[in-house]
Amino acid sequence: MPPHPSSRVQKAREKLAGRLREIRKDAGINGRELAIRCGWSESKSSRIENAKTPPSDADIRAWCRACAADDQAPDLIAANRQSTEAHVEWRRLQRTGLRRLQESTGDLYRRTKTFRVYVSDVIPGFVQTPGYASALLSSIADFRGTPDDVSEAVAARIRRNEVLSGGGRRFSFVLEESVLRYRLCSAETMAAQLGHLLGVMDVQNVAVGIVPFSEQRVVWPMPTFTIFDDRRVHADTLDAASTLIQPSQVELYARAFERLSQQAVRGAAARALIANAVASLG
Repeated sequence: MPPHPSSRVQKAREKLAGRLREIRKDAGINGRELAIRCGWSESKSSRIENAKTPPSDADIRAWCRACAADDQAPDLIAANRQSTEAHVEWRRLQRTGLRRLQESTGDLYRRTKTFRVYVSDVIPGFVQTPGYASALLSSIADFRGTPDDVSEAVAARIRRNEVLSGGGRRFSFVLEESVLRYRLCSAETMAAQLGHLLGVMDVQNVAVGIVPFSEQRVVWPMPTFTIFDDRRVHADTLDAASTLIQPSQVELYARAFERLSQQAVRGAAARALIANAVASLG
């Protein structure tokens, strides 16, 4: 089988193949012995190990069982599934405009019961006002050169965000104070957005924490990410939306969120930071 057309997917497959090869070597067996234990041909072992053929979930379980490494199977299976979806090209999602991107996560949002959101760049999408969302998405559309469907994309985002007020879901937001200060829209629009954020803090199923500039850091500011229950993480970069589903990866982000959350102020102290940001708008 030729290499996958996506270099990202191919690299993920090669990384998985390398992990399987190391497991075999750690078990002290060669490819022929592995094939005998798994009940398949030696050539299949070679194709999997050299990233020529992607293994199935059953193949990975058999491989780990043959090498007495059953405990590694869950992470490897998740990595295998992730190789085809971990890096979703933003340009592919956005080629018909931004509306489709907003709608693509609707089902996931409705299935999720607990959201943990850390942001270091913009107001979380869940709590954006139409004005703020319009300014932000207009900037993205201009930068990406995508079709101008910002009005439809904003409407789709607002519809998607109805999950905030229904279905017994819980939301925990941790924002860097810088998010309150970045001027991505007019002063009037930003003031309205910050006022809306203050209102969201009164919602029973929502917790908002803000990490002040003055806080002595025990963990560094990092790129924005969202944890969906304990099953999935979306971590956005400039060129891709990374979907992380390996248990070890989700646990790593959960640990990062917990430490960032511990540095955040809440209640009156958080409200004071927002009020100061509003006052600075002049």
